[in-house]
Amino acid sequence: VQLQASGGGLAQPGGSLRLACVASGNIFDINTLAWYRQVPENEREPVATITRGGFTSYKDSVKGRFIISRDNAKNTVDLQMNSLRPEDTAVYYCYANSRTSTVSYWGQGTLVTVSS
Repeated sequence: VQLQASGGGLAQPGGSLRLACVASGNIFDINTLAWYRQVPENEREPVATITRGGFTSYKDSVKGRFIISRDNAKNTVDLQMNSLRPEDTAVYYCYANSRTSTVSYWGQGTLVTVSS
């Protein structure tokens, strides 16, 4: 499975950005999709996850501001980020795990900067 992320960039506090990730390859092996983020010297942390059936979960600090969605027909997972804060600044990674093994897949990171 290959994951290709896009959509990062610069936003002002209170603004919005939308991240997109397209999966290719053995897409039938994909179970849960998620977005993680990482800032320098910190561990990569989950921001939002969505199961194959559409169940979602969010990091507490983004609840009510971020929305994760997936389209199983198009093999995509998006993250709509609203009311952005400077502390949302990070490199964001698309993630998928396997239905049949313990393998995890990562996309390349996309930088999100929230600054005035």
